[in-house]
Amino acid sequence: MTEDAKVTAIRETIEALIVAGTTSDLRGLDRIYHNDMKIHMIDTDNNVIQNDKDGFISMLKAMNDDTTGHPNTWAEYHDIEASGNVGHVLITRKVNLGGADRILVLSIDLLFEDDRWQVTREVIFARPGPVSAAA
Repeated sequence: MTEDAKVTAIRETIEALIVAGTTSDLRGLDRIYHNDMKIHMIDTDNNVIQNDKDGFISMLKAMNDDTTGHPNTWAEYHDIEASGNVGHVLITRKVNLGGADRILVLSIDLLFEDDRWQVTREVIFARPGPVSAAA
């Protein structure tokens, strides 16, 4: 697979992650998140949340239980890289987390394993967003 094809496949994985995450597709999240995945989220008050795959999926499910089930696919991709079997994505998202509009800047590491790209780490910076953040 060429590096360009890898970048395309990584973007498709992140797009599937966005849909799965905003519609509480637990099977989709389970497939995309690596079993050893780690999440580090920090906000503007320096609160840090660290989670593993199961904990983060549970947190997303709880936050999305009141959603309509429609995906919020707004994303601004800043960079997508692929080298060998590792990839990286830098992306900004506008989301509603637990009733609060947020802008998330995410640094996402991926690994190609078991014939698919899987997220191994997300570092997320969350800041308050405008009311129209879920656009």
